[in-house]
Amino acid sequence: MKKLSLVAALALGGLLACTTARAQDTNAAPKKEGKGPRFSIEQRMDMYSNQLSLTDDQKPKVKAVLEETQKSMQGLREVPQDERREKMQSIRQDEAKKMKDILTPDQYEKYTKMMENMKKGGRKKKADQ
Repeated sequence: MKKLSLVAALALGGLLACTTARAQDTNAAPKKEGKGPRFSIEQRMDMYSNQLSLTDDQKPKVKAVLEETQKSMQGLREVPQDERREKMQSIRQDEAKKMKDILTPDQYEKYTKMMENMKKGGRKKKADQ
């Protein structure tokens, strides 16, 4: 009888532990929203490579621009929000200028449309919340 009780207690404990772990994973995801970049550099590179048809020569140049932008954005975490918006716009404009020098006119047009769509998507998400 003791063995049966022990097995039942262990099974119940294991089930409880799994349920608690899943609940913590589910609760952890929303906390990450709004922190850090929306897309990693690798994700952006994949997206740009596919949608802009980047050449092998363009890829390292674009990656360097994205890394520079990310470093600049990370430096803004301690800046007050009103200043942060202005500085973020400046960083994005600087990125766009650098991308214009790297991309062909057709690629750059697609890039600007992608950025506009992402910007609209970000506004839509905030309005829904």
